[in-house]
Amino acid sequence: MLGICFSLLRSRKALFLIGFYITLNGSAQQVENLTDGQIQQFVQQAQSTGMSEIQIEQMARSRGFTSADIDKMRQRISQLTDEMPKSTTISTGHSPAETNVIREQPALPVSVPVLVESPVFGASLFTNSSLTFEPNLRIPTPRNYQLGPEDELIVDVYGNAQQTYRPKVSPEGSIRIENLSPIYVNGLTVDQAEQRIVGRLRTLYQGLNSAGSGIGAQVTLGSIRSIKVTLLGQVVRPGTYTLSSLATVFNALYACGGPSPDRGSFRTIRVYRGNRLVRTLDVYDFLLRADQKDNIRLLDQDIVFIDHVSTRIELSGEVKQPGIYETRPDETFRTILNFAGGYTDRAYTASMSVRRNTSTEQQLLTIAGSEIGSFLPKPGDHYTIGSILNRVENKVTITGAVFRPGAFSLENNTTLQQLIKSAEGLREDAFLNLAVIRRLRPNLDPEVISVDLGKVLRGEQPDMVLHREDVIQINSISELRQERTVSIKGAVNKGGTFQFADSMTVANLIVLSGGFSEGAISSRMEIARRVKNDTAGLPTGQNIRIIALEIDQNLRLSPADAKLILMPFDQVFVRTSPRYEVQKGATINGEIRYPGPYAIRTSADRITDLIERAGGLKPEAYLLAARLTRRGEIISINMRTILENHADLGNLLLDDGDSLTIPRRVELVRIRGEVLNPATVEYDPAKSFRDYIAEAGNFTKKALRRKTYVMDANGKIRPTKSFLGIHQFPKPERGMEIIVPSEPEREQGKTSPAERVATLSVIASAAAVVLSALRIFMN
Repeated sequence: MLGICFSLLRSRKALFLIGFYITLNGSAQQVENLTDGQIQQFVQQAQSTGMSEIQIEQMARSRGFTSADIDKMRQRISQLTDEMPKSTTISTGHSPAETNVIREQPALPVSVPVLVESPVFGASLFTNSSLTFEPNLRIPTPRNYQLGPEDELIVDVYGNAQQTYRPKVSPEGSIRIENLSPIYVNGLTVDQAEQRIVGRLRTLYQGLNSAGSGIGAQVTLGSIRSIKVTLLGQVVRPGTYTLSSLATVFNALYACGGPSPDRGSFRTIRVYRGNRLVRTLDVYDFLLRADQKDNIRLLDQDIVFIDHVSTRIELSGEVKQPGIYETRPDETFRTILNFAGGYTDRAYTASMSVRRNTSTEQQLLTIAGSEIGSFLPKPGDHYTIGSILNRVENKVTITGAVFRPGAFSLENNTTLQQLIKSAEGLREDAFLNLAVIRRLRPNLDPEVISVDLGKVLRGEQPDMVLHREDVIQINSISELRQERTVSIKGAVNKGGTFQFADSMTVANLIVLSGGFSEGAISSRMEIARRVKNDTAGLPTGQNIRIIALEIDQNLRLSPADAKLILMPFDQVFVRTSPRYEVQKGATINGEIRYPGPYAIRTSADRITDLIERAGGLKPEAYLLAARLTRRGEIISINMRTILENHADLGNLLLDDGDSLTIPRRVELVRIRGEVLNPATVEYDPAKSFRDYIAEAGNFTKKALRRKTYVMDANGKIRPTKSFLGIHQFPKPERGMEIIVPSEPEREQGKTSPAERVATLSVIASAAAVVLSALRIFMN
């Protein structure tokens, strides 16, 4: 079981244990109380999870766990691994076919990165899942590639003799081809190895690669070997990794997670080969200029060492890429500003604030914009770039009755007349007697200044010099008075309210309203006019003056009325002829001689008049089923009584849209409601009401017999009459419909039959007791 724990830690699965421990125990403060057996159990369960290390760490932090809590668990795991024998087999957890990065040595304790508000510049490069830096194995072999153990060579012999050899470089650095002695190729380039191999193959193939021999050979690289590279120092996951022999420094950095964001240097990454420094890589060269001159190809047993960061500053505010940046001793703040892409468009560049750490507290500094090229950052500096003020230093605004209102630049001693000229001048409707200037005093209190604009323009008053943020408002004449309108109502085509115009007459207003409508009478027109000051001839209490006038259909006024000019807010009324009326009509259908629509001649036309005009009834007409429909509502009428007596109240006056229907004789009777078998049966004069109920299976238990009613064919309702429990049902008629309602639902407060029986039993018993007592008393 301890072997499983040791193997899990070596294969980058240590964080799985933390996730299971958090899940099962809920608090990292209980680490000290766990036994070794419990930890081993959690490790065994961790092998079946599919969560990544980052996901588990994020889950722990979201539940309130700190770096110290997580480190406690790692220390317990480290104690278990230290107790394991040194010869314990190390399991990678993956076969070479599954991954090209294999951990070989125990990992140093992984410190949890400190969460900071701003991102560390360059840290996301090695956590981006879309960026892998995997070497391209399909490109031609680099000319400077040096062969080593496990490299496979492909030797092709072509021409008069054809043969292919695929020797692999042995751990001793040599290859074997047929019966030839070993050929040493370790450390040679492919071209150098080809010369050596071809020279040895000439013992088997005479004239190989010679002119005119007809036989040649070519040596290429087949599968490449793996190399072991160790990454040490301030990396996220230090250790030894198995990589492709074409891997570069960036491949190795990506495999180990890159420099630790909280303490690792991104600008001093050293590559050691044979205890000798061969290259120092700066990640910023790649991030800022895509420069990979120092991204050299690694060799077997190379060591990549990442030192602690020395100087790191934070840059926030109005820069294009805020974040935490690493600086070198000779780099000024201008260099760091270039790292962040420079200022944004709204950056305040005159000065900036710096919060610097001292030995006891923080210190606030202000740097002028001219000093950024010489100012040297120090560790822990926090630079804040502010934004410019949201105001304009030389703006004046003009609104209202000018041709081009808006904001304009304020030059030295710009005057009111100059501003009006810049705004393309005043409109013709500008009110010149008064213009308003809204100005801010030195303490920003608002101030209103009135100007007689007419006198300024005529030179009668001196021109005014404007100040910054002045707002000049020039009203139009129409803005200073109520909107003037006139209206026309009555027999015109498009009555309504219209804009008033000077010299507008009644004829003009009628034209605007689309002319007279059909039926308009021009001899009775009126104008209702508001009274202001002239009240001559008006009785006391009358506040509207009525003016009567006549106009013919050609819109010609009488000579006296032609001089009448409309005033603002006048109302014109056009009357309709008293004998003008839109045609109205009614429709008659059914058993009538000439069915169809008919016009209503007078307002006194009645139902009998409509039947008479339609030629009278046919012999098959069934008067008891006649119905009148008015505005979608069915009106029940007794047509037989109406025809016998035209003065009957049922002989209704016709209305527009009435529809009278007189059907033929109906031979059916319908039974609905609380009967056992609702049905439609033929009418038989010999049958009684109960006979029809019997044909529907008789009443049900829920039937409310005393409320049974009949709806005749004409829509009239005839109810059942009851006296002393005896029901007198309606007389059957053709086309009637019998409706049997049901008993209403019993209310909750009422007693059931069983409860009533029990109550009566109690009352009877009480009465018997009372009677017995009375007999005894009487005796």
